[in-house]
Amino acid sequence: MPVDTGLSKKLSIAACKVRKGGTIIVDNSQTPFEVMINPSNFKRQLTIEYSKEQTLGQSAGTPKFAAICPEGLSMSNLVLDGTGVVGPVTRSVTDMVNALLAVIYQYNGEQHEPNYVRVLWGSFIFFGRVQNIGIDYTMFKPSGEPLRAKLSIGFTGWMSNQERALRANMSSPDLSHLVEIKEGDTLPLLCNRIYKDPSYYREIARINNLSNFRKLEPGSVLRFPPLV
Repeated sequence: MPVDTGLSKKLSIAACKVRKGGTIIVDNSQTPFEVMINPSNFKRQLTIEYSKEQTLGQSAGTPKFAAICPEGLSMSNLVLDGTGVVGPVTRSVTDMVNALLAVIYQYNGEQHEPNYVRVLWGSFIFFGRVQNIGIDYTMFKPSGEPLRAKLSIGFTGWMSNQERALRANMSSPDLSHLVEIKEGDTLPLLCNRIYKDPSYYREIARINNLSNFRKLEPGSVLRFPPLV
């Protein structure tokens, strides 16, 4: 769950690109979507896959580990409000829904598929793609224009082939790391600690979409994935 840093942070969803080298980065050409009201809950789904093959004539066998599957994420009761009760209304509920769908659902002509996304809320970070969306319109103007919508969204996690292989060995030091920044931390220092090579700092800055890697904000969370 998010770490309380004393500041209110809104959950945001940003479109991402997967590079040829297998790393994922935020797509700065698209505007991230920020929720009006943070969700009251979200659910992580962690799944291990086992081989179900049995020897001929054997009634039952010990399940054999096959793979660790990409993580799943679901959230419900994401409220988009156009009544003005929550705060100043700058755009209609329909426009808000369309802005969200442009990030997570609509077909991307460059990638020939829907966007990969980054879900970020406090110290929680998740990379993946949308699997299902439910939109429940609950209030309307006399004209029929919706004034409020409640959304439920399910995501399936992104995992590179390299990371998937590494996750088969849970003791591997090369698994992705989520690191909360502390006072005095620098990217070269963290890269040296995790990769034993401080020169990776530029790559980590790109992966985490850092515009100023020399000034890390204490309390923020950075992702350090396996690097070839």
